[in-house]
Amino acid sequence: MTAELSYHNQPPGLWSLYGKALLPKGQPPAKDLVLPDLKAELTGVSTTNRHLSRYQEICGFEAGTSVPITWPHILAFPLHLKLLTEKTFPLPLLGLVHLRNTICQHRPIGAGEVLDIEVRLEGQQHTGRGLEFDLVTEVRSAGKRVWEETSTNLYRQSSGTGPDRKQGTGKPELARYPNTLDIKAGESIGRQYGRVSGDLNPIHVHALTAKAFGFPRAIAHGMWSKARVLALLEQQGSWQDGPVTVTCQFKKPFFLPGSAQLNWRENKDCWDYQLLNARGDAPHLSGEIRWG
Repeated sequence: MTAELSYHNQPPGLWSLYGKALLPKGQPPAKDLVLPDLKAELTGVSTTNRHLSRYQEICGFEAGTSVPITWPHILAFPLHLKLLTEKTFPLPLLGLVHLRNTICQHRPIGAGEVLDIEVRLEGQQHTGRGLEFDLVTEVRSAGKRVWEETSTNLYRQSSGTGPDRKQGTGKPELARYPNTLDIKAGESIGRQYGRVSGDLNPIHVHALTAKAFGFPRAIAHGMWSKARVLALLEQQGSWQDGPVTVTCQFKKPFFLPGSAQLNWRENKDCWDYQLLNARGDAPHLSGEIRWG
């Protein structure tokens, strides 16, 4: 039986969920555990709130009549956090790794448009790295689906019962694309993005809290990096209108403060892109933009 949570106009409050995120989950999850069927919905929510303009500024999106393609992810984040902090969800939130994200926007979403958002758990799979699962988000306007997202997360376990998706021992050759732009991220970008997104994971907000989790410095949010990339690519003269799907694979951490290179290649209906480190020899993320 699927456990369904429902909210109208306003999402669940984040501060109580932050507290739950810090609570221990007890015994380590079993290798063969099955995640519960969980679903949450938020109906009648406006795309415009007090954080929209600041989000556009932090990520570099130009203001317009439609919201950024990544903005519905922010609207859905309280529902994501609600599901991942439920008592029946057995994995510790702070132990999860965001592996991949795919957004499909069927049409631009207007600023001030009223939406219904549904989030659910799907796609559980045991791999050589541990347990992978998807957070699936669907957004509707007047009953029609206008936006959807799949975010794949990993809970690391010492050994999996299924195949390791990351097969092979050799380092893959890094692609080289003809277009390049520099990106700079200040030390405070994690805190700035955290305040507007609601994602205050300690590894992102300060070097001291990141060190407690084994990182030398704070790490930029993966979804900030993806949004920053898209904000720059949308400003290119050859960017297209219409339905679009954007895939993203998160790779090496982007430490703060830091610099990176946005590198991309334009084809007729598909662009390839990657965010490389300052030296240009390792990727922070890579993906594809496909229209139609």
